[in-house]
Amino acid sequence: MSKLRIKKKAKKFKAADLPAELKHVNLNAAGIDVGSDRHMVAVPVGRDEVSVREFGAFTTDLQALADWLKKCGVTTVAMESTGVYWIPLFEMLEGRGFEVKLVDARKSKNVSGRKSDVLDCQWLQTLHTYGLLTGAFRPADEICVLRGYIRQKQMLVQSSSMHIQHMQKALQQMNLLLHNVVADITGVTGMTILKAIIAGERDPTVLASNRDPRCRNSVQTIAKSLVGNYREEHVFALTQAVDLYEFYQTKINDCEVAIARFLSTQAQQRDDEPPESHKHIPPQRRIRAGIDLRSRFFKLTGVDLFSIPGLAADTLLTILAEVGFDMTLWKTEKHFASWLALCSGTKISGGRVLDRKSKRSANRAAQAFRLAASSLARSHTALGAFYRRIRARIGAPQAITATAHKIAITFYSLLKNRTSYVEIGEQAYNQKFKERRFKAIKKQALALGYQLIPVV
Repeated sequence: MSKLRIKKKAKKFKAADLPAELKHVNLNAAGIDVGSDRHMVAVPVGRDEVSVREFGAFTTDLQALADWLKKCGVTTVAMESTGVYWIPLFEMLEGRGFEVKLVDARKSKNVSGRKSDVLDCQWLQTLHTYGLLTGAFRPADEICVLRGYIRQKQMLVQSSSMHIQHMQKALQQMNLLLHNVVADITGVTGMTILKAIIAGERDPTVLASNRDPRCRNSVQTIAKSLVGNYREEHVFALTQAVDLYEFYQTKINDCEVAIARFLSTQAQQRDDEPPESHKHIPPQRRIRAGIDLRSRFFKLTGVDLFSIPGLAADTLLTILAEVGFDMTLWKTEKHFASWLALCSGTKISGGRVLDRKSKRSANRAAQAFRLAASSLARSHTALGAFYRRIRARIGAPQAITATAHKIAITFYSLLKNRTSYVEIGEQAYNQKFKERRFKAIKKQALALGYQLIPVV
């Protein structure tokens, strides 16, 4: 009997009886440590004479890498997201039919003592074999195209802003305080005066006569700000700054034309016309290329995303270029908010909450949602009232994050459920909050043995 019992015990510890989380789930997995000039690749042991090989970064090397993976029977690959070096390899492998997971290097740190590139790729392969790696989000190819245009435009906008600072520096060195009397030196009044200075005009009264009628300050005030020392080297610096600024503006306009062309080709051909409310679009909801973004997005998504307070053309373009139109990639709105890092943290130990701060993230979509939230400071909407209530209680930074969270889950709900946003207004929101607060106070009073009596 004892021998039989021993045999039965031995059967219990077979590899097939291991818990599911300890079984090999990706038997045909490979790991790649991405570099600027070389890539280290690890495949399962026994698939070739060597299980780790080094490949260069040239296109022919990438093709040889993909051929070797096919030869070794690899079907899924994990690689670290290192700068932009992973992009050509990722696109190559995805085009060849591999399932590619882009992994955050911070989430796949090596065990202590394993620091070489060879061991890094082997460790990635081991983790991916056991299904312990989570791939980063990457939208569909057509969204990646839009993302490329949007990010290029944002880079050009940042570069052009540098030259605005160069203009201000040159003006300050000449003691021309134009920025004190006009709201924006790159506006109609400012640029007209700057070009007149570059053309050789020095009379303050003549320069101030270029004032646009919509400018708040008078001609006399503007003329006083234009009395200064027009030194040659400072005028030269101003000339170059203006030329470079205008050059970047033409390139930004080219980006907007490319974005408009792309959205035109991607728009769905629907028989139904957009609602009457979509046909009259405010000027701020159009990009300079002339495309009607509200109607275009309505055709692409089936919902009016512009109805969400705080979301304008540039903000929506940034968000859609980062997350795409398919919200089914996130199970719930909570998963979406967590990916954006717009929700509270969960740092808890021993049943005690140590920290509730939201984690830091460079997510561009989250930054766009925060920008939308900050624009609601004076809005007479329910979200605007929510922002002001939270700001009065815990401060502006936390209020921006909380409002951005609300905007994000509203955006998620509209796209996933194809519903319409209903604005209840500031007054209705304040009334609902007042009722909710009264109900909570009444419940607390009853728990303490008291009853609330209204004051007549």
